[in-house]
Amino acid sequence: MSAPAAYYTGNKQFSLESVEPQEPGEGEVQIEVAFCGICGTDLHVYLGHMDARIGNHRVIGHEMSGTVTAVGHGVTTASFGDRIVVRPLDHCGECPSCQRGFQHVCQNLKFLGLDTDGAFQRYWNVPAHTLHSVPDGMPLDLAALIEPTAVACHDVRRGRVEAGEDVLVIGGGPIGMLVALVAQQAGANVTVSEVNPARLAMAADLGCATVDPRAENPVETIMSMTGGKGADVVFEVSGTKPGVDLMTAATATRGRIVMVAIHATQPEVDLFQFFWKEIEMLGARVYEPQDYDEAIRLVADGAIDARKLITSIKPLDDIQGAFDELADSSASMKTLIRCGAEA
Repeated sequence: MSAPAAYYTGNKQFSLESVEPQEPGEGEVQIEVAFCGICGTDLHVYLGHMDARIGNHRVIGHEMSGTVTAVGHGVTTASFGDRIVVRPLDHCGECPSCQRGFQHVCQNLKFLGLDTDGAFQRYWNVPAHTLHSVPDGMPLDLAALIEPTAVACHDVRRGRVEAGEDVLVIGGGPIGMLVALVAQQAGANVTVSEVNPARLAMAADLGCATVDPRAENPVETIMSMTGGKGADVVFEVSGTKPGVDLMTAATATRGRIVMVAIHATQPEVDLFQFFWKEIEMLGARVYEPQDYDEAIRLVADGAIDARKLITSIKPLDDIQGAFDELADSSASMKTLIRCGAEA
């Protein structure tokens, strides 16, 4: 019984191929993938920025939901029919980071869907330890947003956001918007700085204050909104030089900056502001198990309206068109690929 799998083949191209599903190995499960979202990293792959890492014949994708269809030898934590999402990190368990309890930033980390084949296929085998169960009542298209929501939960937890604090999110893409929503749930007063009109409108619709650097001085606006104090916590999610400039200028005395974005080139940072205002900077990479648990709770309870971020759903056989469209669109937020069963 063959099943479809979409392989990235280089030069912005995907090839839909028929493959024979493999029985899960020891400690593995086989999943029938329902939905898989296209994330910013997937777009970097499409644009050829990661060819040295993944080659030119790889199934990518990791923002997924699905159902367990088989379990390998020794698996006791999953059963046939379980509705799940995957935390796509496979750690070595032996490096200094793992030994210190930081498996999510393992020094030999394999990211499933980049360093291994991923979820843009009908059937996907993964280590059983990567699974998280989702509630029976959660639609699987919505469950495909758990992974990016877990990113946001980790970011907000790293930033130690507290109720009543002023939070600035620089960059209103999918992760920035989810950071804003999770920070709102923590009780913060959230402002999103963004230059895309569609994203500014979405941020406002989600209850955030907004700043448009094209039309106003963002530092002056933030200072005015906070009574001259500045933002207690700033999330840099834009990956741009103006974003880096804004993050230090708009941070309050003893404020905290969380670096979320991956910058393509090494940015210049105003270190004087760190000295002058005793600013603290924190890195935030991927997520830990508790971030997945929190993301599932927030989405399942409706505490954050994650569904508003889904702008389109495409079938697996139109993955090429989905990537082409998303790369050229300034209004799209989150595109899901329907890979298999939806129940």
